[in-house]
Amino acid sequence: MDMITDAQHVAAHEAARAQTHAGGEFLTFRLGAEEYGIDILRVQEIRSYEQPTRIANAPHFIKGVVNLRGVIVPIVDLRMKLGCESAEYNAFTVVIVLNVKGRVVGAVVDSVSDVLELGSASIKPAPEMSSAVDASYITGIGAIKSGSGDDASERMLILMDIEALMASADMGLINELH
Repeated sequence: MDMITDAQHVAAHEAARAQTHAGGEFLTFRLGAEEYGIDILRVQEIRSYEQPTRIANAPHFIKGVVNLRGVIVPIVDLRMKLGCESAEYNAFTVVIVLNVKGRVVGAVVDSVSDVLELGSASIKPAPEMSSAVDASYITGIGAIKSGSGDDASERMLILMDIEALMASADMGLINELH
C-alpha cells in the first residue's frame, strides 16, 4: 500500500514540476537571504503576524493556531521548517494564508515582495541534490532580470511546490485520504 501512496506522491510532484516549468504567476517572499516563489493560485490572503495559540506536542515549526473568521488555521513557520538560521519576528513578518488541498494553512515568512509573472524561458529546472538534501519541494529556479544595459542584474527565485510541502507526512496537516 505504501508503494501506491509513494507513486501517487511522485506523480503529483512531477505534475506540479511540469506545471511550474510552464510558467505562471508567483507570489515572492523572503526567508532569510533567499527569495522564494509559490503559485499565486494557492494564496488566499496575506496577513500581519499575530502570536498564535500554542498547541502542545506540535513539531517546533508549527507555531500554533489562529482563529481566522471562525476557521481555526494552523500556522507553520517556513523559516524553521526549511532550516533558516534565525526566525526573528518584526514589522515585516507576515503570514501567507494558503488553500492547500481544501485546507486553510498559514505560512510565516520574513516578508512578501511582489507577484511576478514568469515565462517558461525564465524558469530553469531545480538542480539535482544528494539524498541528504531534501529538495523535493523545489520545482525550479526563476531568473529575474532587473535594470537594463550595464546596470542589469539577475536575481534567483527559488520556486517551490507549497502544496507538496504543506501536505508532506512530517507536517501532519493534510490527511492523504482526502
